[in-house]
Amino acid sequence: MWRELEPIGRHSASGGYRRYAWSGADADCRAWFRAQAEARGLDYELDRNGNQWAWLGDPCAGDAVVTGSHLDSVPDGGAFDGPLGVVSSFAALDELRGRSARFTRPLAIVNFGDEEGARFGLACVGSRLAAGELTAEQARRLTDADGITLPQAMEAAGHDPDTIGADPERLARIGAFVELHVEQGRALDLSGDRVGIASAIWPHGRWRFDFRGEANHAGTTRLVDRRDPMLSYAETVLAARREAQLAGAVATFGKIAVEPNGVNAVPSLVRGWLDSRAADQSTLDTVVTGIETAAREYADAHGIRLDVVRESFTPVVEFEHTLRDEIVRILGKRDDTAASLKVPVLGTGAGHDAGILSGTIPTAMLFVRNPTGVSHSPAEYAAEDDCVAGVTALADVLEGLACS
Repeated sequence: MWRELEPIGRHSASGGYRRYAWSGADADCRAWFRAQAEARGLDYELDRNGNQWAWLGDPCAGDAVVTGSHLDSVPDGGAFDGPLGVVSSFAALDELRGRSARFTRPLAIVNFGDEEGARFGLACVGSRLAAGELTAEQARRLTDADGITLPQAMEAAGHDPDTIGADPERLARIGAFVELHVEQGRALDLSGDRVGIASAIWPHGRWRFDFRGEANHAGTTRLVDRRDPMLSYAETVLAARREAQLAGAVATFGKIAVEPNGVNAVPSLVRGWLDSRAADQSTLDTVVTGIETAAREYADAHGIRLDVVRESFTPVVEFEHTLRDEIVRILGKRDDTAASLKVPVLGTGAGHDAGILSGTIPTAMLFVRNPTGVSHSPAEYAAEDDCVAGVTALADVLEGLACS
């Protein structure tokens, strides 16, 4: 499976993946998912929001156990973020069939659409729509860098955009969702464990900072006469690092747009996007407020107008304790050597579909060790034996939840 999926959407120069929502690469990933489902005799289904489902058992029976993740990527992303969870889900089903497991609950594997938000600027669009956290009206206003709206992109890919919206009936049929994911950090590497269980997702959000100055000639305008928004933006980037470091949080300006974007022109507009995350809401509020306060001081000093817009926000997600404790029990059972298995429980600063769905259905996450901690990069990596350990752990969890 991995060899078949690996080349799809890979950029020859960067070595990273460009699997953007409703693009050609996304269509190829979707075709791969459907082929995997049909090869296993599973019932394939595409829901109203473009999420893909592969069902074993009656979807309408209720109390289903669902696993899976996503197949799209960030710009020049790695091979494991998202796809490892989908591949591992199919492999875990193969493992359970090899064990002759008897399913007492319906089982589904899902590929949620547009989890990364690389094209339309909002993460987890597929799961947000299903959960009602993103309305159809809001979704229809999303546009990519070329001005193409989400409905236009969906229609071009052959999906009817008129159907998008909350899907409470579908979610009501799910009793538990377990998402496996490569760890986006080094906690497991530092502890020496191959697999971990998520405790919570840090609160996180995205803010857009618009610094508006005055365009002018870079060669003839005296420094003292300039209203250069790039200066205020640069100082704000440094302030973000300071505020995050003081609070034990993270803050990143990772995207920027400049107008008129000429080498020999003083910019009239610098637009930067801030991503910030912290272990708790109070700390996150402190960091973002500190960054905005500093930005406004710098802007005032340079004669720059500043607008700050919060584009998205996800509060802290505490995964459902009953399900989490049950997974701890399943994975903590004694092995053949009669030694208790220690499965670490850890938090994460990365957002996931499981976090979006947690307000509606019981959700949980498993992490597979990442030896470098690098993610959202072509250097993202997980060793094959660790990936196999993740498949085994997921199979154990699914067996404990869905089988007699």
